[in-house]
Amino acid sequence: MHELAPVSPFVALAYLIAGILFILALRGLSSPATSRRGNRMGMIGMAIAVVTTLYTHDIASLPEIIGAILIGGGIGFVIARRIAMTAMPQLVAAFHSLVGLAAVLVGAAAFLNPGAFGIVDALTGQLHPASRVEMGLGVAIGAITFSGSVIAFLKLNGNMSGKPILLPARHLINLGTLAAILGLVAYFTTDQSPWIFWTVTALSFVIGFLLIIPIGGADMPVVVSMLNSYSGWAAAAMGFTLGNSAMIITGALVGSSGAILSYIMCRAMNRSFLSVIAGGFGAESGGAASGAAAVDRPYKRGSAEDAAFLMSQADSVIIVPGYGMAVSQAQHALREMGDMLKKEGVSVKYAIHPVAGRMPGHMNVLLAEANVPYDEVFELEDINSEFGQADVAFVIGANDVTNPAAKTDKSSPIYGMPILDVANAKSVLFVKRSMGGAGYAGVDNEVFYMDNTMMLLADAKKMVEEIVKALD
Repeated sequence: MHELAPVSPFVALAYLIAGILFILALRGLSSPATSRRGNRMGMIGMAIAVVTTLYTHDIASLPEIIGAILIGGGIGFVIARRIAMTAMPQLVAAFHSLVGLAAVLVGAAAFLNPGAFGIVDALTGQLHPASRVEMGLGVAIGAITFSGSVIAFLKLNGNMSGKPILLPARHLINLGTLAAILGLVAYFTTDQSPWIFWTVTALSFVIGFLLIIPIGGADMPVVVSMLNSYSGWAAAAMGFTLGNSAMIITGALVGSSGAILSYIMCRAMNRSFLSVIAGGFGAESGGAASGAAAVDRPYKRGSAEDAAFLMSQADSVIIVPGYGMAVSQAQHALREMGDMLKKEGVSVKYAIHPVAGRMPGHMNVLLAEANVPYDEVFELEDINSEFGQADVAFVIGANDVTNPAAKTDKSSPIYGMPILDVANAKSVLFVKRSMGGAGYAGVDNEVFYMDNTMMLLADAKKMVEEIVKALD
């Protein structure tokens, strides 16, 4: 199937250039202001890596390769053009699943036809021991990535409940399954019987489901970044099997950056990475009672005209976007509202919680799509102290990330998560569809019932558009 051509300095140089471009792509994606440039660099680097791989490997005929690229690229292009920004998290999860499945298929092909991959010992006719380790780990990580990403997709897409699904003795089952996978991979180095390979593959598919099912919706951003890391390590392991340095570099970059991002997000929620893997928010039943929506409590309800008057008289307004903004696609109307307030001399800033939305950077992407100036967008640690001096905190569709229960209620499933202190503002305008539902973590928000809070109950986009009309 493929024979490695003699490695020339030009091939090594091409892979080196591709690797540098991948690093620059990650650097560019670290900021919304440079994200487009980062994407372009990543695309150029991948094109160089693909062309170099086709040149150095005697694989299927060129028409077949071009046909496969056109089919896959065409499907990806159509999906990317049609997908709504609200569905981006589940799209990312779906793409992660494909990366994992690709690693499993490559590993299976290498196991069934090792001679084509050049991983057979000429003296024994057996797989190289190192290749067995690479293959076993690559298939295991790929299978975990695939099945875990499928569960994440179903939860994010609403096909499965976002609440944790707790299995009896799940920790014991998970540890036992992981130990069996690692033990079989180690045994695979001495015995390449087919049953070992396929058992590792099957158990890895199972553990992927078991690891993600107990994780609640509030932990989904961490899960998405974690699965991104897994997909990278699976690609790196398959890179060793294929002897392709570009795959090794790319996989290591994706794996390490995803792991770092997961760690950063866990710190933002005051969570440990292991506690997320072990069951996520709401994994214990203690927070159920506190999560019931208290719709019978008194609260103040306001109108768009009330909100427009209050903000037009303010000196400073801090806008806090959440998933409700994404669902209603209110970001463009929100930017228009901000522009009108700035014309009135009001200071307008946007406060972003690290886990707002359903994936890392979800709110940043939406605000960038609406051309909100980057210098008006601030992360939690940079703006949280300013709520005490703000005249108005305008919360649009964000619940869990503003909920004081994270600080005060030890029985709450979100206890310990740093929040945006919107309650410290002189006035809080809270846009919410209705009082009948709690946030994604299922916890009612005490801010709704505070004396300085005015609830704006309506579709987020419709409410902001009405506020814009009132301001005009």
